[in-house]
Amino acid sequence: MGRLVLRRLATAIPTLFVIVTLSFFMMRLAPGGPFDQERPLPPPILANIERVYHLDESLWRQYLRYVGGLLRLDFGPSYRTKDFTVGELLLQGAPASLKVGGLAVIVATVLGLAAGITAALRQNSWVDYLTMSGAMLGIAIPNFVMAPLLSLVFGVLLGWLPAGGWGGGALPFIVLPVLALALPQVARVARLVRGAMIEQLHANHVRTARAKGLHERIVIGRHALRGALLPVVSYLGPMTAALLTGSVVVETIFSIPGIGRYFVQAALNRDYTVVMGVVIVYAALIIVLNLIVDLIYGLLDPKVRHD
Repeated sequence: MGRLVLRRLATAIPTLFVIVTLSFFMMRLAPGGPFDQERPLPPPILANIERVYHLDESLWRQYLRYVGGLLRLDFGPSYRTKDFTVGELLLQGAPASLKVGGLAVIVATVLGLAAGITAALRQNSWVDYLTMSGAMLGIAIPNFVMAPLLSLVFGVLLGWLPAGGWGGGALPFIVLPVLALALPQVARVARLVRGAMIEQLHANHVRTARAKGLHERIVIGRHALRGALLPVVSYLGPMTAALLTGSVVVETIFSIPGIGRYFVQAALNRDYTVVMGVVIVYAALIIVLNLIVDLIYGLLDPKVRHD
């Protein structure tokens, strides 16, 4: 297992390097700049600003300067948010994104597992059809539709919960954002679990366990469910990274001061360094969570060996 971690770390560095390189040059190729305004700045002032941020240098020199800063864990200053570095903005937005995203991961995993297992155990029954119909509906409705719909129904029409805002992270303010993030993932996890669970229930080792007279709960929990979790674990890696870094749509709609909202504002303002910082954090999370998934694989499936 130690060798697996070393191999993953060895591939993570060039992977991050490629992501940083592509993101840097793609951002610079986009039209516009961080200091473009409806009323253009006078050329001398614009030249001074670009000189302060080294934007007057050649593109390759800017790239090397940026990579050198990353090696010191310095994401650089924000071009549009005065007196703040990218690291400070990410640290400010991280608690909100981690709280909402972490709760969404828990809700999606628990409800998805429960719905998928229930549908598999009652295959081709009305429970199965109803559960999978709800799952298809959850997959078909995107976040940018689900979030305002929840806000309209439960926040405006019924008045049960706040329609937006953060409120210091109080429970009433995070219920709707968590549901908006989790519901599409509940549907996907439920479909994965159902398919894998049905396959496992017809597997030879499960039939053997039943033939030995084991209790059905033991057969399902110890033998069938363990194998059914493998595809789910694979999906949980990128899903967790996406939810933890925050949904740009959900955080914008509910006015949550998280990483996703900073990303939207930075993309609109051509704040290169903030966009790059969010991309790098997201890529690093993907790599780390995929490593964790590989380690969990070895615990769930003895046939998987990490030499």
